[in-house]
Amino acid sequence: MSDGTTTAPPVVEKAGTEKAAAPGTSADDLTKYKVAGDIVHSAIKRLVELSVEGAKVFDLCVEGDKLIEQGTGLVYNKAVKGVKISKGLAFPTSISVNNVVSHFSPLPSDALSSLTLSKDDVVKIHVGAHIDGFASVSAETLVVGASEENPVTGPRADALKAAWTAAEVAQRLIKAGEKNWTVTDAVNKVATAFGTKPIEGMLSCEQSKNVIDGKKRIILNPSEGSRSGVDTATFAEGDVWGMDILITSGPEGRVRAIQAPDSRTSIYQKASDITYQLKMKTSRAVFSEIQKKAGAFPFNVRNLEDEKRSRVGVQEAEQHGLLKPYEVQVTPAGTFVAAFHFTIALLPAGPLLISQPPIWYKPEKVKAEKELEDPELKELLTKKLREPKKKNKKKTAGEGEVAEAAANAESTE
Repeated sequence: MSDGTTTAPPVVEKAGTEKAAAPGTSADDLTKYKVAGDIVHSAIKRLVELSVEGAKVFDLCVEGDKLIEQGTGLVYNKAVKGVKISKGLAFPTSISVNNVVSHFSPLPSDALSSLTLSKDDVVKIHVGAHIDGFASVSAETLVVGASEENPVTGPRADALKAAWTAAEVAQRLIKAGEKNWTVTDAVNKVATAFGTKPIEGMLSCEQSKNVIDGKKRIILNPSEGSRSGVDTATFAEGDVWGMDILITSGPEGRVRAIQAPDSRTSIYQKASDITYQLKMKTSRAVFSEIQKKAGAFPFNVRNLEDEKRSRVGVQEAEQHGLLKPYEVQVTPAGTFVAAFHFTIALLPAGPLLISQPPIWYKPEKVKAEKELEDPELKELLTKKLREPKKKNKKKTAGEGEVAEAAANAESTE
């Protein structure tokens, strides 16, 4: 998932020399982030309603993408200095079921395009939107047919409660001055408490305009080799992060990619650091279409003009590193994966959630067999995400604008 990829593909990459902290998020930027977050929230709300027994996963993915395009099409339609504001999908809708970790968004020609939801399926909904390159990506997990009267139990409940508890802990630890490894270690502690495991090597990333996979990163459940491949990063005021929490009920967090014909990768992202002149005319036309429709953000081959033609172009572009695949990955059969993804901005007054709380999840729906016992983490969970506002503090003009935008954003939640 995203890991904050959105989610970057769960392949550990060496982070370069850490750059200086980004300048403070402006009031205008913050508003665009929040508008995108509201659009995503509305789309997920509808997808939760539609995720019932018998629903086709393919139809849900198509509907999610359509809702994002419709939502973004209603806002920011006035050109700025004669230039239209870009907007749309920041991450294509994926609906990943049970032990499928993430990125499942089938094409019409795929063998699994007819897959339907069944009672007790663990369903992960993942989608993102952007306004002018400022993206909000969100994911949440539900269990088909479960309710307060018929709560989730067993391994499903353990994974689900561990994932949400880990998300709440991470929200409180991603704050200015804290280190990325603090989040890694805390998520591991939470997962262990519930007899579960974080997905190995999953990355979450700092975000900026047109970037959801920045150089500063958080890794979940790292192996010895992958830990050395991620630099220590300090959260700073002005940062925006996409945090991906993925927890499996299994004893290990290792995954494997599904191979065709069972499923084919359908989500890709244009590489920002590779240049190559494609040889085939078809490939060049497809790559041009990708740049026009998706820009720097991930896209689904399904949303291109012609699937067969697009597959040819995508294949050559991927071979030469111009496109990065978001592979469909799974944990062992019989296990369940739960996921939550949130976007958070670090403002002068404290962290502010860009994405909204989950729609389906409520403690009354999930009856796990275990509980978090760590006293420090339990105390952390009692704290508010932001400290109460202090009165009579003079603000600069810029700080005042950001504070007002943040207050307006909070009032919509």
